[in-house]
Amino acid sequence: MAYPLQERYINLLTDFGFKRVFGSEPNKQLLIDFLNTLLPERHRIQKLSYKSTENLGNTPIDRKAIFDIYCQGENGERFIVEIQKAKQNFFKDRSVFYASFPIQEQSLREEWNFQLAPVYSIGILDFIFDDHQHEATLIHTVELKNQHCDVFYDKLKFIYVELPKFKKTLDQLETHQDKWLYLLRHLPELDDQPRPFQDAVFLQLFEIAEISNFSPREQESYQSSLKYYRDLNNVIDTSRQEGIEEGRQAEKMAIALALLSKLPNETISQTTGLPITEIERLRNGDE
Repeated sequence: MAYPLQERYINLLTDFGFKRVFGSEPNKQLLIDFLNTLLPERHRIQKLSYKSTENLGNTPIDRKAIFDIYCQGENGERFIVEIQKAKQNFFKDRSVFYASFPIQEQSLREEWNFQLAPVYSIGILDFIFDDHQHEATLIHTVELKNQHCDVFYDKLKFIYVELPKFKKTLDQLETHQDKWLYLLRHLPELDDQPRPFQDAVFLQLFEIAEISNFSPREQESYQSSLKYYRDLNNVIDTSRQEGIEEGRQAEKMAIALALLSKLPNETISQTTGLPITEIERLRNGDE
């Protein structure tokens, strides 16, 4: 079934869009270019190869991990790249658990000196961590440090990008990283190829991301992925709004309780917006 095209370019935060642009062999240069805006210079990638996204434990009963994208650099570095569209309980725990798989797979069955290649776990987040709500930093690099904040182990890093914090407009884009973060947030809103994106890598991206170039089956797969993404966002927005409304209601109730001994019911109702019947219920001590 073909769907009407409403946008010219795909949403990169859908599973289909993310894997089409970053997870396919013909487009690997796009992934290399994007990752190099996040990695330290000593681990910049020249070449990479994709690895199986399904990783099993060492025994049949061990749990498995399924990554969005899993790849290896030419010097052996491992990169897990994932999008996360909503907050998830124990998300940080899951990141650590997932990072254990590329570490374990490096062990050799025969004599081995335990030397490991670097492992990077990179999360593109469509949300902000609760403990980061009031800070402007949008890219967080996490590594093992000792009590003096000296790096204890330099080969395991977690990089989290909190996309909602990226607020720059087209006219404010300065770096190559800025351009990638802008496209991750705003690609479906564009109907052409703006001036900041005339580099060859971005021209390739726009061609790959243009929905009219998809086969009917690809369009259907993308629309299904887009529907899931939008439905999830709607659920999150509804839950957030309900939480706000519940907070407002609780605040009104607290004010009303504090005024019971000072004002008549009618005045409390006018002050808080609560109905008279609710004030009477509070005054009578009803639950």
